[in-house]
Amino acid sequence: MVTKGILRALISLAALTTLLLVFYSYSSPPIPRPHVGGSGGQFVRPKTGGSLKGIDPLLNPEKGPPGKLWGPGEADRISATLLSLVRNNELEGMVSAMRDLERTFNHKFNYPWTFFNDEEFSQEFRERTQAETKAECRYEVIPKDHWEIPSWINNDLMAESAKLLEEKKVQYSGLKSYHQMCRWNSGKFYDHPALKDIRWYWRVEPKVHFFCDVDYDVFKYMEDNNKTYGFVINIYDSPESIETLWPHTLEFLAENPDYLHPNHAMAWLTDSKNRPEHHQKSGYSTCHFWSNFEIADMNFWRSKKYRDYFDHLDRAGGFFYERWGDAPVHSIALGLMEDKNKIHWFRDIGYQHIPYFNCPSSPKCSGCEAGRFTDGTGLDQEDCRANWFEFAHMD
Repeated sequence: MVTKGILRALISLAALTTLLLVFYSYSSPPIPRPHVGGSGGQFVRPKTGGSLKGIDPLLNPEKGPPGKLWGPGEADRISATLLSLVRNNELEGMVSAMRDLERTFNHKFNYPWTFFNDEEFSQEFRERTQAETKAECRYEVIPKDHWEIPSWINNDLMAESAKLLEEKKVQYSGLKSYHQMCRWNSGKFYDHPALKDIRWYWRVEPKVHFFCDVDYDVFKYMEDNNKTYGFVINIYDSPESIETLWPHTLEFLAENPDYLHPNHAMAWLTDSKNRPEHHQKSGYSTCHFWSNFEIADMNFWRSKKYRDYFDHLDRAGGFFYERWGDAPVHSIALGLMEDKNKIHWFRDIGYQHIPYFNCPSSPKCSGCEAGRFTDGTGLDQEDCRANWFEFAHMD
C-alpha cells in the first residue's frame, strides 16, 4: 500500500522540479499587449483582477466575426459533426441541449450528430434524440481499450490519491468514470473509428443552453480562416486537481523543445499577476478553455506533437492519480504547440453551462443578459478572459 507521506513527497518533488524548469528553461520574454479586436486600442487588465464586470467586451454591440460568412445553402457542408459523450440516463439533458442548438444553428445546416457512450444506447435514447433533428444521428460505443483504466496504473496508488484529493475537496476525485471520461476526452475520442473521416467537431454536453441565432456555418468559418480551436468561456482550474500536470508538461517540453510554437501563449499559461496562489502551486496559472464547448480541428489532436504529449501525460498517470481534465490538457497543448492566432473566441455564440455564461449584446440573442458571466455568487474572479486578451488577442 502506498502511504500518504510518500505520495505527498512525490507531489512536492514534482512541484520543485517545475519551479526550477520555469526559472531556468522556459522563462518567456514579455509579449506585447494586443490590440482590442477592431478598435485599434489596447486591452488593459482590470484593477480587480480577472473580473470583467462592467467592462466586458460582450457589452458592446455584437456583429459577428469579420470576413465571408457562409449562410444556409450557400456552400456544401464540410467534414464535421456535432459530438457528445453522454449516458442513457442523461437523455432529458441531451434533448434539451439538442433542442437549443437545433433551433439556433443546426436546423439551417443539418450537420450530423455523433453520440458516444461506454455502453449501448437504449432504443428510447435513439428515438427521442433523432426526433429532435432532421440531420443524421449516429450512436457509437467506445472501444474498451479506449475507456478502461490502463494496465500501468497502480490501483493502490489510485485509491490513496483519491482519498487525498477528497480531503482537498476536489470534485469527482473518487468517481472512476469521471477520470475515464477526462482521459477519453483528452486523448482518445478523435481515434474512434466513427470519426475516421471527420475533421471538425462541435462538442455539446447535456443540459447546456444556446441563446443566439448563428446564421453562418461555423465549421466553414474555421476552415476558411485557418483556425484550429474555438472557445466561449476561459476560466481558472482547481490547482489541487492538477498539481503535477505543469511539471510533467515542462518535462515533455525539455525533451521536445521544437514542439514549442514560435507564436505560443506561454505568458497566458504562466501568468502570476492574477491568482498568484494558483501559479505558486506549480508555475501554471490554471487558465484554460472550458472544453464543454469547443469547436475544433481534430487534425491538431491527431498530430504527432499532440499524440506525443498525450502519451507522455498518460504514462505519468495523472488522469487517475490526480484529476487532470481534458480542459487544461487541451488548453496547455494549444497554448504551447499552436499559433495563438489560430484560437478563436466565439463571442457571438450565447452559451451556458452551469454556472457560467457567454452572453453577447445582440438582437439575435434572447434569454441571456449581455455581459453576464455567472449565475452564482463570488465567481466573477474565475473569469480568465482578461489574461487571454492581454497575452493573446480578443478576436
